[in-house]
Amino acid sequence: MATTDTVPRTAATPILFHRRRGRVLVLLCVMYFIAYFDRTNISAAGPSIIKEFDLTKAEFGLAASVFAFFYATLQIFGGWIGEKIGPRRGLLILGLLWGLSTFFTGLAVGLVTLLIARAILGFSESATFPTATQAMSRWMPPDRNGFVQGIVHSASRLGTFAAPIVVTTLIIWTGWRESFFIVGVLSMAWAVVWFVMFRDRPKDMKGMTAQELSEVPAIPKAADRPPVPWKRLIRTILPVTLVDFGYGWVAWVFFTWIPTLLATVYKQDISKYGLLTSLILAGGVIGDTLGGVLSDRLLRKTGNARSARRTLLLIGFIGSALCLVPLVFSPPLTVAIVALAFSFFFLELTNAQLWSIPMDVAPTWSGTASGMMNTGFGVAGILSPIVVGGLVDITGNFVVPFAISIAILVAATVLAGVMKPARVDPVGSPIPGITG
Repeated sequence: MATTDTVPRTAATPILFHRRRGRVLVLLCVMYFIAYFDRTNISAAGPSIIKEFDLTKAEFGLAASVFAFFYATLQIFGGWIGEKIGPRRGLLILGLLWGLSTFFTGLAVGLVTLLIARAILGFSESATFPTATQAMSRWMPPDRNGFVQGIVHSASRLGTFAAPIVVTTLIIWTGWRESFFIVGVLSMAWAVVWFVMFRDRPKDMKGMTAQELSEVPAIPKAADRPPVPWKRLIRTILPVTLVDFGYGWVAWVFFTWIPTLLATVYKQDISKYGLLTSLILAGGVIGDTLGGVLSDRLLRKTGNARSARRTLLLIGFIGSALCLVPLVFSPPLTVAIVALAFSFFFLELTNAQLWSIPMDVAPTWSGTASGMMNTGFGVAGILSPIVVGGLVDITGNFVVPFAISIAILVAATVLAGVMKPARVDPVGSPIPGITG
């Protein structure tokens, strides 16, 4: 992701119009929606699960952390395997596995079975986004990396937005288990549709035109690729991984604890905290899309991918930290809702940047590179839910967890400002206006 100075402004390469890749992008958006509904519906069901299984906040945080443990530890390996077997077969296998694990969550009878179900979900989802990123590297124009990562993660945030409303409604009508049954079946159905409709190489898709083939990068087949340059890739991606940890710590606070915050601190009943949680998380849908669009626009204007991604990272982290400051002072409900919604909006401005960097610097090995990067998010997911749960048990409120989150965002801001990820891929097509 290196460094020419200025190139003329050019029109963005089309994504959807009259392009087969539009179908691929829609399929990936559906997958991201389901995947995040899968992993965050436990948050909306949290108060009901805590009550039924008589769990402490720390024990419930452990259920989120065990997911993240397997999710984090298999990121790099999962991304590498996804490159070897290809996104078509890879996402079929992963979708079937995470669908079964979600269904099994609805059958849990206590903490142990809940932990087993979440562990299987973490294992199966560990390779999902790196493998999906590999599909994007093969199918999407390099100058739209930010946009496509922004749009698929907006779909994931739609999943986090929908989960509280849908799950709390189902709890009122039938019980918390039904949401896991339904989404588990949908996950498995998506995996079958993906396998039928997707092809690993664009030229193998029926209806592809010469123009569209000329717009996408020429990623060689697995057998023809050079070995992964592990040392250079680790040196380039490690600072991004640390920044991703900062993003992930705060994101897991939102994904895991907002319903419990509203139910315990602000005494909102189930008919209200689901809607309020969704209102807070709605900001992320806008933030993801806007972050991707703006950084790609900066890239086309300046020809400097590093500067484009860094600018949105700094704006996002600083804005998110500032908006969390009122939460340290236990504000009234309305102030808390507004502050949390804006904080999540700014936080999600950074997400497309973090996922675009591996595609920018190593399109040939984007699955492995994005797995390295997303390990930071996974490790944050191990620590954040259980640490926050323990602190809430001790203090009886969320003041200290929000103060820690602000400090971590400040550290992520500093690191994002000084890191300089450089292109390590001599094979994949370069980003227009960016030299090696």
